[in-house]
Amino acid sequence: MDKKIIITIGRQFGAGGLGVAIALGKKLGIPVYDKEILKKAAQDSGFSAEFFEESDEKKRFFSLASIFSNGFGDTENYMSDRGIFKMQSQTIKQIAEQGSAIIVGRCSDYILRDMEGTLDVFLTSPAEVRAARVAERSGKTLEESARLVEEMDRKRAEYYNYYTFGDWGVAGTYDLCIDSSVLDIEGTADFIIDFARKAGLI
Repeated sequence: MDKKIIITIGRQFGAGGLGVAIALGKKLGIPVYDKEILKKAAQDSGFSAEFFEESDEKKRFFSLASIFSNGFGDTENYMSDRGIFKMQSQTIKQIAEQGSAIIVGRCSDYILRDMEGTLDVFLTSPAEVRAARVAERSGKTLEESARLVEEMDRKRAEYYNYYTFGDWGVAGTYDLCIDSSVLDIEGTADFIIDFARKAGLI
């Protein structure tokens, strides 16, 4: 497509965010960035990919001595979580500036808030539906999956609210909020595309 398309996808855990993003990417013929953001941030910064994976959508502090193989001896060297977030934000901005992209999570709607023409989507589903989806893909029991859903939602909310000073999952934060269990993965992707067309973004 000649027109640049930027879609950000926030999601509750187990709501099918990555599945919908992949379906959108195939239908629109544009790249999807999820864990790829971490790999690119690692390349851009010179840190290891494992470093960014450990910090992914979490608030933590890291000892620089644990990052580099040669280490820093006993020196107290720390990279703050805000430093990590800044590096990742720069990577997300570069991705969006270079061309069309579907970006999953990582406060991408907030990071790209000043970029015109972005579509910010949030995906939700009833907790029991998400727990069943997690149980199916992970092999965990429904009870274990329900606890994991609750824990991951809490962590994502803490991460988002901390860095954006906003409210994760609150409808007013996004352009479009969808219960992905109503239309399932493919139908949700089609709905997002239809909405984007009517909004003049595609």
